[in-house]
Amino acid sequence: MFLENLGADERVRQLIQPHAQQGLELGRVCFASHEQYSIYLESGVHDATPAGRLRWDDTLPAVGDWVAARKVDQSFALIEEVLPRRTQFSRAAAGTALREQVIAANIDLAVIVCGLDHDFNLRRIERYLVLARESGAASLIVLNKADLCHEHDEKAASVRAIAPDVPLLVMSARQSAAPLEPFTRGKTIALLGSSGAGKSTIANGLLGETIQSTSEVREHDSRGRHTTTSRMLISLPHGGALIDNPGMRELQLWASESSLGDVFSEIAALAAGCRFANCTHTSEPNCAVLAALESGELDAARWQSYKKLEAELRYQHRVQNPGAMAAEKKKWKTIHKAMRHHPKYNR
Repeated sequence: MFLENLGADERVRQLIQPHAQQGLELGRVCFASHEQYSIYLESGVHDATPAGRLRWDDTLPAVGDWVAARKVDQSFALIEEVLPRRTQFSRAAAGTALREQVIAANIDLAVIVCGLDHDFNLRRIERYLVLARESGAASLIVLNKADLCHEHDEKAASVRAIAPDVPLLVMSARQSAAPLEPFTRGKTIALLGSSGAGKSTIANGLLGETIQSTSEVREHDSRGRHTTTSRMLISLPHGGALIDNPGMRELQLWASESSLGDVFSEIAALAAGCRFANCTHTSEPNCAVLAALESGELDAARWQSYKKLEAELRYQHRVQNPGAMAAEKKKWKTIHKAMRHHPKYNR
């Protein structure tokens, strides 16, 4: 029954059946940090380590993963298989090498937390929405610290303008997290947002006790120290689970262009009305996007945000696909060669 409260539904039970015949148990990863793991089994929390094959196959578990584990003793287990994920939240890992880092797995709801103080940033919310869309989970935007902002109605309206189909909640976690509870019952949620946004305060409110430490934010920019230092999954009193993520200092996209188009759906709709299918929206005639920018139908800041995120995704695609990168270099080499021989550039 304990694992059912954490989301072990019929789908998960079916996934574990072939492994149960080999003497393995169903578990869920609740802590991961520097290759140290803890998992929930029906009998309680066990320290755990992944089997060597998982390291070899680069299929290490993430917080929220359902796993097939072999209990070694009353306090330790071996993770032998990571069960297929229903959803996963990923980002480009920090550092120079471009690779995927799974932040959380099997999340039902990505709660995007943004403070209504100096932390408020529409462009950051758009970035998180793209990442959440790519994960496959539903999204909820929480504008926190309403007690510190007299213009929260205006700010909420600006968020609704960029994400009309995403539920929005305005609250003050320092006063109460109760407004968020109806959205979380029976679900696995992930709290996403910058440091100082109030994720740890929200987590403590939902749990009814101080699990995550909190710290005051800096007055000049409303940023805080990263009080959460490890990703962990915690059982919620009303059923479900909460995954608290450290503040992401180096938040990079890991998404597809389709997820970008879903979040910026009005731009995708405008682009479909351009005269040319491969329109770059820079100087082509009968460009619906340029017309919308000129008329004010499309907000210029929104367009610039879209172009920035699109450029990041295209760069990732080129780096991951050497053939695409080579084709891009060849295209520009041809263009530059043509320019050198063009009379206009040789006067």
